[in-house]
Amino acid sequence: MTLEELKALPKIELHCHLDGSLSREFLESRLGRKVEPSEIHVSDDCQSLQEYLEKFDLPGQCLQDEEGLELAGYDVLKSMSQENVRYAEVRFAPLLSENENLSCSQVIEAVIRGMNRGKNEFGVDYGIITCAMRHHSYEENLRMIRTAREYLGNGVCAADLAGAEAIYPMSEFMELFGQAKKLGMPFTIHAGECGNVQNILDSVEAGALRIGHGIAMRGNSEVQKMIRDKGIGIEMCPISNLQTKAVESESQYPLREFLDNGIKVTINTDNRTVSNTTMTKELQFIQEHYRITDEEIRLMMRNAVDTAFIH
Repeated sequence: MTLEELKALPKIELHCHLDGSLSREFLESRLGRKVEPSEIHVSDDCQSLQEYLEKFDLPGQCLQDEEGLELAGYDVLKSMSQENVRYAEVRFAPLLSENENLSCSQVIEAVIRGMNRGKNEFGVDYGIITCAMRHHSYEENLRMIRTAREYLGNGVCAADLAGAEAIYPMSEFMELFGQAKKLGMPFTIHAGECGNVQNILDSVEAGALRIGHGIAMRGNSEVQKMIRDKGIGIEMCPISNLQTKAVESESQYPLREFLDNGIKVTINTDNRTVSNTTMTKELQFIQEHYRITDEEIRLMMRNAVDTAFIH
């Protein structure tokens, strides 16, 4: 497809972080000053995940009150509408915005209000995925999931686990997501973004319906077969994964391998602003580097339909 055709293609995105995808205009309006691109985009020669995560400081400052959260929800759907994204699952960690003036419920409700306004104005449907954080306690994370469960089907569509996977393996969160399953809260898990395939296996055992990134199962035909046979979706974010050095080079990125092995791959931006990307740019990138055909692009959009958390 040409760039124009890719932009016009109706798209679905399932792995997009709210704080990493806020527009420069939004950030400038909230901060009351000019924001340089270097403050919010990683450079082309980003060397590590740590360097990547430094770009979340500014947007985090803008998500500490109801107005900022509501405007953020609106802003991200506005950006998506400009490239014909028709449905998006947008994730964020409510506890990172909780403070003495803002409860977990208020945080979630503010984002829902903003996204409802964006949906009505731009025609982009959405679901919110609330992220438990690996560095938070079991009690804090369970409280958040219980709170978010009250909004399931009314803005919220699922839960997630995000944060430093190498330091906090999935094995430490089996009880938490066992409770999520009992509550009837569907979930995806960030797993296998760094090198440990066991985190993917544990996530599947816990009941994850999708896996964020999943790169660690590269070259592991047994795990890939299990993922394929269970119909578990893999949320791939090519440009972000290369920037954070989840893989060392473009040639090591397993998109082609996963597709050829029948896995339900979807393509996503991860962090639109931090990675300076869009769905259109991601699709153009994989066409150029991984021999992705037009029909495979359509297949990955169908995969997104099949593995989305709404019907």
